[in-house]
Amino acid sequence: MTTCSPAANATTAVPDATTVGDAMSPTLIHCSPHTPLRVVARMMATHGIHAVYVFDYGVEDDETVSIWGIVSDLDLVASWPVIDQRTAGSTAVQPLVTVSVDERLERAAQKMAETGSAHLAVIEPKTGRPVGVLSTLDVARAIGALPGESETNETA
Repeated sequence: MTTCSPAANATTAVPDATTVGDAMSPTLIHCSPHTPLRVVARMMATHGIHAVYVFDYGVEDDETVSIWGIVSDLDLVASWPVIDQRTAGSTAVQPLVTVSVDERLERAAQKMAETGSAHLAVIEPKTGRPVGVLSTLDVARAIGALPGESETNETA
């Protein structure tokens, strides 16, 4: 029998107090809609990620964000027979599901379940620009960091 104890960095915050910003990954890997799908596959492999966002936005704060969608590893695998005829834009799942950086994590998890989305684009409400990504693994990590009701004798 293995006894588990909370992680060293576990928080004592109640789940309701945890925000998307607390749990998200601040790195948002993205490409333009015209990016060949094979290049998207290389991006996933290089960065060790399961999804690449497809959008265009300029470098200036006042430029409009054009969010297209997301290409997941499963979308990529399904496109393998025709991968060289596809682009990120032609493969991306739309509409992209977004969440505010200030949203409660519990609500974001509910949105994931309701929409069947494993990744949410995290948006800064003041600018409307993407600032990160929230994945199901990020949610699991946050859940695991919270103390449970009976954690003294768990079997691994």
